[in-house]
Amino acid sequence: MSFPKDTYIQETIANLSLSDESVKSRTFEECIFDTCSFINTKFVNCKFITCKFNDCILSAVVPMNCRFIEVEFNRCKVIGIDWTKTELLREMAFKDCQLNYSSFRLMKISLITMIDCEVKDADFTEADLSKGDFKNTDFEKSRFFKTNLSGANFKGARNYAIDPLNNTLKKTRFSYPEVQTLLQGLDIIIE
Repeated sequence: MSFPKDTYIQETIANLSLSDESVKSRTFEECIFDTCSFINTKFVNCKFITCKFNDCILSAVVPMNCRFIEVEFNRCKVIGIDWTKTELLREMAFKDCQLNYSSFRLMKISLITMIDCEVKDADFTEADLSKGDFKNTDFEKSRFFKTNLSGANFKGARNYAIDPLNNTLKKTRFSYPEVQTLLQGLDIIIE
């Protein structure tokens, strides 16, 4: 077993590679995961509290009934994860990460941060992303529908397709020229 103890506090876990394994009922508090690889790993009933993942690969990970509270991902590949399987996501931060093919559908994850990220083909349908920070992030082919983006920051973000009639955009911040894409869903002519 890769994690023999039930609880890990203020530990650094480096260069660990898990593939097609299950990790059940473990608590990680103030831990640092450095250059780890988790591929097709199933985390069940685990808690990650104030942890950091640096230069890690999390591909097709299943976070079944897990809690992620104040977790930060830096320069990670966090690909193909269905975050809707978690019990709780709160104050998540992704910086310079790839979050392609991820699902945040129907989730309440206000204050989430995705800065300088690549978030291609992700699903944010009916999610609450209010007050989120998405500076300089690429949202190519990502879905926003009935998504609450109130107070969110999309400055420098690109390739997003956000229909202002089918999403909540109160005090949402955008930058020029990308903000022009908000007009695509409207039946208007600009001359």
